[in-house]
Amino acid sequence: MRIVIVGGGAAGMMAAAAASVSDCEVILLEKNEKLGKKLFITGKGRCNLTNACDYADFFENIVTNAKFMYSSFYGFTNDDVMGFFEEKGLRLKTERGDRVFPLSDRSSDVIKTLERHLKDKHVDLRLNTSLESIDISDGKVSAVITERGERIEADRIILALGGVSYPGCGASDDTFRVAKALDIAVSKAEPSLVPFVISQDWVGELQGLSLKNVSVSLECGKRTVYKGFGEMLFTHFGVSGPLILSASSHLKENMYKDHPVLHIDLKPALTEKQLDDRLLRDFSLGLNRQFSNSLGKLLPAKLIPVIVKLSDIEGHKRVNEITRTERERLVRIIKDLKIDITGNRGFDEAIITRGGINIKEINPSTMESRKIHGLYFAGEMIDVDALTGGFNLQIAWSTGHLAGISASGSNGPKLKT
Repeated sequence: MRIVIVGGGAAGMMAAAAASVSDCEVILLEKNEKLGKKLFITGKGRCNLTNACDYADFFENIVTNAKFMYSSFYGFTNDDVMGFFEEKGLRLKTERGDRVFPLSDRSSDVIKTLERHLKDKHVDLRLNTSLESIDISDGKVSAVITERGERIEADRIILALGGVSYPGCGASDDTFRVAKALDIAVSKAEPSLVPFVISQDWVGELQGLSLKNVSVSLECGKRTVYKGFGEMLFTHFGVSGPLILSASSHLKENMYKDHPVLHIDLKPALTEKQLDDRLLRDFSLGLNRQFSNSLGKLLPAKLIPVIVKLSDIEGHKRVNEITRTERERLVRIIKDLKIDITGNRGFDEAIITRGGINIKEINPSTMESRKIHGLYFAGEMIDVDALTGGFNLQIAWSTGHLAGISASGSNGPKLKT
């Protein structure tokens, strides 16, 4: 039996690895000049390849269609992923937030580990080979047609075409083009895990400022759609960083018309009363000091001019002249810095794509198409997405593994060396 896998990203490589456990002939097609081009830049080049959280926590971090992942995840868990790579000689480490990285901090080592395994399993790798179409006969797959017009006969086809985000890594609309040709339903593609654009004119003054241990809540209309704690970053256009990227996964494109607002608590460990007491103590250390020079122990230097401006307290005013009403207003700003979100940075800067093949089109126990026998799906092209922290790569590994063993008929033990 011949299995053709289209897409040499994380899901495609894992599907090839899983399928190669059987005696099937496995062919892996990749349109780029090398495998794992997007995988190479994940985790800022370090590759956060999974998360070592409890199984229940994994599903808590899936934003869209978590239940769809039950079979594939429990068939190839985060523990299985770590075991797979460690068995292949890749040493791993677990960092803050249970994020798992290669010990070397090099994503290239993750890719090389997979490449060696595929070579050892005699997977036929064909680079610079793009998909043109899929040939269907009597409701079953029969062949892959490449852009060069080559016809590759296939008994099973696994599509791991990826999403639309990061077009510089070869991402395209292949998923949606192929789905349309095969009359397979899709959910609209939208950028997710993407920086926000904000309307406030003072954002440029804070460019490069990173805030740690802050909490944010995202309001859309009258609803709070996200709450989180961690790190964020100001940029020349708006805000980014882990907290913001996670918040963006809860804001669909049709929600921007409801004027979403981001609320930042700069001092979440303090109540308003405790923060007021802290201000009074700081002011008492220099009663004749100007207000603009009195916040250095409380806030980052770059943030102080903005907070002073927003407080409507004259910067040159002596702290012993600041009224209780003014101080209360300052406390409210520090505890609730409001940012108006006008949009996001689009697919060019989105880490993942929300949307893709509608899950109703896929048997979650096998990853096979419900309409076309012998056609399987894996990875980002499926309408499942998660927060940052290695969860989206785990989705790729799990769905790729299930598609590979299902297509090959090797529904036995989990993938091992």
